[in-house]
Amino acid sequence: MEAKSEKERDFLKHLEAYLAKRDGVDKLLKISRYASKFIISSSLLPQTHPVTRHLKSFESSVGLSRKAFRLGKFIQDVNALRSAAREKSQSRQLFLLSVLAYGGEGVYYFVEQIVWLSKSGLINARHARELQKLSAWAEFVGYIGSITLKVEDLKEIDEKLKCLSSSIEIAVARDENCAEEREKEKVLRLKMMLKKMSILQDFADGLMALADIRDGKRKIFTPFVLSCAGLLSALISTHKNWVSC
Repeated sequence: MEAKSEKERDFLKHLEAYLAKRDGVDKLLKISRYASKFIISSSLLPQTHPVTRHLKSFESSVGLSRKAFRLGKFIQDVNALRSAAREKSQSRQLFLLSVLAYGGEGVYYFVEQIVWLSKSGLINARHARELQKLSAWAEFVGYIGSITLKVEDLKEIDEKLKCLSSSIEIAVARDENCAEEREKEKVLRLKMMLKKMSILQDFADGLMALADIRDGKRKIFTPFVLSCAGLLSALISTHKNWVSC
């Protein structure tokens, strides 16, 4: 019983640390929002059903709450750009990709603050549509840069894994202890898996940004497809934040 209690306490401490982070709460809100969108778009309930109306109201409220919750988040992209500019060993190509990734995301988060102020009624909402379009373009550009950077990271991890696998094979052939190398290999494989999941998340989020740019005027941009993309993105980011917490 004592061991079980200790395990439960560890889980609750982990949960506490997760919920103490802005991203942790934001991703739970994201799951709630896109789960609601999924139920609405999948026709599980009739559109005239009272629960459907409540879900639409809830989804809209959560969407506005997420914008408020990300207030000032663009600062992290400003700092990421500053770090990239100071990195002397970084190639010009990687620096430009960093500008695309962090610059696009930073502009997106900054504009989203203004959109939130307009939707909350503090400032005039007459330019809200143009601001949302600008926000979507900045987000989309950011995802292009982010995906390209992560693909480069995957190549680097793959090279390290190949070198490590060769070292392990040589150690096994010589009947040497390679426990440390195997542990490093395990860490790298986990890192590679998370990186691949992150790329998949960026593709899902990029699809939704593209839908906003195109105003949903493509057959692929159906509410059901976009709700699935949003839910997939939310689950992946929640898992990543939980693992890293």
